[in-house]
Formats: sequence, structure tokens, C-alpha cells
Amino acid sequence: MKVTAITLRKGNVMEHNGKLMIVTNYEIMQPGKGASVIQVELRDIRTGNKDNVRFRTQETVERVRLEQTDYQYLFSDGDECTFMNLESYEQITVNKDIIGDPAVFLQDGMTVIIETFEGEPLGVQLPDSVTLEVTEAEPVIKGQTATTSYKPAVMENGARVMVPPHIDVGTRIVVKTEDASYVERAKD
Repeated sequence: MKVTAITLRKGNVMEHNGKLMIVTNYEIMQPGKGASVIQVELRDIRTGNKDNVRFRTQETVERVRLEQTDYQYLFSDGDECTFMNLESYEQITVNKDIIGDPAVFLQDGMTVIIETFEGEPLGVQLPDSVTLEVTEAEPVIKGQTATTSYKPAVMENGARVMVPPHIDVGTRIVVKTEDASYVERAKD
């Protein structure tokens, strides 16, 4: 699908020089004289090589349409995670490198969206947040609650999250999967 270069955003997949590239960063530059340009940082999906490309903002590029399908997380085996298609019950194996840092938040039975191109998995979208129990946290220091300081805590899955001082061991909290940040105390 042809789109203008100025519409490219982080996470978009495009075809460039016969290769599938994912946009990892972009910057629109408007010089004082001349036409605006967009500087795009691309990563080759298959090889991992990075490239910086500059397009005129009116230039058209080939954006790839990915298929998005709901899958259920089943289990992990080393660096491989296995998911099941909720419609056809077929299983697919995805490397943890494709999932990235949020892989630590995968839970049994969790429904995720897997983006594929010609049957090859390119990305996994986890839910925005998960509820986890705190297994380790430093004790509250008197007077610390008056400031907006945070303390490190370890979740049941081993992830480290910075939490407010009033959170203790055994408390269930909501964590944002995108950046492993504390959202709120769980309401369950």
C-alpha cells in the first residue's frame, strides 16, 4: 500500500530496496530554506541490520499490511514461546527476541495479537497492563511516604518494578507491559 513518507510512524513495516524494514524511529525536519524531509531509522526484520534513510515528505513509500490474529500464550521453552491460534487452534512458535522486553509479562492463557507477513511472525502485542503480586520489597522508612520517591520491588514473575513506598510484599499491583512501570494497586 503506497503512503506518503510523512505518515510513517514507529512500528510501521515498509518495503525498502526489496527488504522488509520496520521503523524504529523517525524525525521530521523543517529547514529554514527548502522542502521538509523525514529522517527514518529502519531495521531489517530478517537480518536485524539498521539503516537511516531520508525521504522528502511528499515522497511515496510502500507500506506493508500485516495480518493481525489473536493467539493464546501456552508455554515457553528456552528462547521460544508457543502460542495457539484462537480460531484454528494451530500452534505457532515465536522467538523471545521478536517479543522483546515485555516477554517477561507473558502469563498462561494470556491473549495476545501476533502480527504476521506471509505466515512469518514479525511482532507480538501484549495487553496494555497485567496484574502481578509483589514477592520482594524493601520495608517502608518513616517519613519516606511524604516524598514522591519510589523503591524497587520484585514481582512474582521475576520482573523488577519501581513502586511507591506504601506497597508491601503480597500486594497485587497493575503494571504497564510496555515499560514495566507501576500503574496502580489492583482492585481485586
